Amino acid sequence: MSDLNRIAVTSRSFSRHPILRQELLDAHPNVTFNDGGETLSGDSLIEFLKGHDGVISGLEVFGDTEFDALPDLKVIAKYGVGFDALDIDAMARRGIKLGWTGGVNKRSVSELVIAFAISLLRYIPALNTAVRQDQWSQGGIGSPPSYLLSERTVGIIGCGYVGKDLAQLLRAFGCLVLAHDIRDFSEFYAQHGIRAVDLETVLREADIVTLHLPFDDSTKNILNRERLSLLKQDAILINAARGGLVDETALKEALKENRIVAAAFDVFAAEPPEDLELLNLPNFIATPHIGGSTEEAKLAMGRAAIRGLTEARVPTADWPQRG
Repeated sequence: MSDLNRIAVTSRSFSRHPILRQELLDAHPNVTFNDGGETLSGDSLIEFLKGHDGVISGLEVFGDTEFDALPDLKVIAKYGVGFDALDIDAMARRGIKLGWTGGVNKRSVSELVIAFAISLLRYIPALNTAVRQDQWSQGGIGSPPSYLLSERTVGIIGCGYVGKDLAQLLRAFGCLVLAHDIRDFSEFYAQHGIRAVDLETVLREADIVTLHLPFDDSTKNILNRERLSLLKQDAILINAARGGLVDETALKEALKENRIVAAAFDVFAAEPPEDLELLNLPNFIATPHIGGSTEEAKLAMGRAAIRGLTEARVPTADWPQRG
């Protein structure tokens, strides 16, 4: 039986989902949903949460200011897998519990990465635009050469839940997978025929480079101008992890100058992104942070968050910072 009296749901996606709403109400009758669809932050977040002792949060930022203003708060259950918006140390100091389950949307993100890769290898966005403009080049006559995903070399930077899931899916395509992670996953690599290499080797050798890292001080702009210059000219770069991992200005320049053939991003340093020049490049695909937003993933994340309200624990030094 829960000892929580009032639950608030800040996540707009969860609040709009009829199945998740009902399942939460079945477990916790006293719930305030974000039915106004507001983007909650700072004062508006504090005002929404006053008097609640449990919250199901999405991308909302919580730090000392928010926690100091919300003395009743006991538990944050995460709707989603990234918790870089939460000040874990501040939660630990106050004894606020965190309900979090890693990997619940991994297949949703992995499939988006594969969709990005195939779309760019086959020039699907550009060819779709051409056909709509009455430019028909059946058989690829006059079009740039397209390629199979099969037997490509794919570099995975960050081999947590999503990275591992993606690596296994790529086996069906006969891809050579290069992996880089600060943790030792040697047993997994050996089991699945993956080469563990350093970051620079991934960038130099991979046909497709895909990022699966959290965002923190150690990963901010991890692909800076210098590292982007290591990519092969015909390489494809994919980021469906977190905004801020790539220097977007340097990437734009590389794409404009054809030093990188193409890129696809689901996440950006600022959302929504404001660099229209980057967004309108013909060799760039952008989606609005929907990697984990399939219906299957929404249900899995939502149900994990509901469980997290009662299965939470105070985060400690051994908390899994990289999912």
